[in-house]
Amino acid sequence: MNPVLVVNSGSSSFKYQLIDMADETLLASGLVERIGEDRPGRATHTVHQPATTGPATTMVDATFSRELPIPDHTAGFAVMLEAFADNGPSLADTPPVAVGHRVVHGGARFFAPTLVTPLVEITIDELSVLAPLHNPANLAGIVAAKKAFPDAPHVAVFDTAFHQTLPPAAYTYAIDADLAAAHRIRRYGFHGTSHRFVSEAAAAFLGRPTTELRQIVFHLGNGASVTAIDGGRSVETSMGLTPLEGLVMGTRSGDVDPAVLFQLSRRAGLSIDELDALLNKRSGLQGLAGVSDMRDIQAGVDRGDAAATLAFDVYVHRLRAYAGAYLAQLGGVDVISFTAGVGENAPRVRAATLQTLGFAGVRVDPARNDARERGIRVISRDDSAVTVLVVPTNEELEIARQTLTVAGRPETV
Repeated sequence: MNPVLVVNSGSSSFKYQLIDMADETLLASGLVERIGEDRPGRATHTVHQPATTGPATTMVDATFSRELPIPDHTAGFAVMLEAFADNGPSLADTPPVAVGHRVVHGGARFFAPTLVTPLVEITIDELSVLAPLHNPANLAGIVAAKKAFPDAPHVAVFDTAFHQTLPPAAYTYAIDADLAAAHRIRRYGFHGTSHRFVSEAAAAFLGRPTTELRQIVFHLGNGASVTAIDGGRSVETSMGLTPLEGLVMGTRSGDVDPAVLFQLSRRAGLSIDELDALLNKRSGLQGLAGVSDMRDIQAGVDRGDAAATLAFDVYVHRLRAYAGAYLAQLGGVDVISFTAGVGENAPRVRAATLQTLGFAGVRVDPARNDARERGIRVISRDDSAVTVLVVPTNEELEIARQTLTVAGRPETV
């Protein structure tokens, strides 16, 4: 076995997966939540193991849960270690060869998976000014994990790293250059781990090298972004300095005229913090229709609800606008992929997004698009000039892969 532990830490919770990289099999996964809250914390641990009967590829999940006080991340990792010890697989018998950590913002400093050192921890902390809700929580997970696994190499994998190939014309905002430089104001992009995984999975599925392909990847979940990828390199992406820019999302507005904020400040008296909360938590589908889940939006459309119908139309309008823009930036496209919760499970969204792209040779097969199959699959017609795919994302596996590229080097083990 060659297990890698992947950790995705938030301010009051963290998720984890243990993956055997010998064959990329998921061994166990879990969630530790309500960390530092007044109510008891909750830990859920799931062991993934082969079934004793039936096909050899069949996996059986055994889930174990408990509630107890979890005052901080260090205590949370102790609870996780107890779950492994009590329910398996045994980390004492087969400890992780490395621990990979998702870190949201790497700024312009990190463009590859990076071995965590004291200097790297300081830099992640300094970059918290760009991601105050994410980087401190990511760092708390790193510190706690290093206490739990002091002998394993720890590797930070940055959401922004894949987008470090953006050209200056794509990442530069047209504001005062000196002010922008002083405060590190530029486009960074996010969901990079997913965009990289999906673009490489699409190329492998088609049996073509990524260097030959022009791709557009729609990562559509509660948070949503789209990236133009030319020859395996991100050349344009919808999220910007923060994950707020770009597409309409579950609770985030996406693109909005900055003067809207001036108006709301001057006329409605909203403070900076209130505007921040408005655009991040009370906008998007939530702001338009009162619900943030695309399944609820589609149900509202089916009922003839006017607010849900408008929200769906606004959502799709923005998707089409970005698709057209990225077609122009790439000079055409070979592959369009949809991923994440909405991208993988909402055929109506996929069909509506691509409906107007016939001029570019995009032909969607309705039966293929509506099929409830799992796994990577083609949803375009055989005569489509552009291959359209649904590609389930696996950010944890991508983090584990990138972790091994660093942890496997002789100087780190």
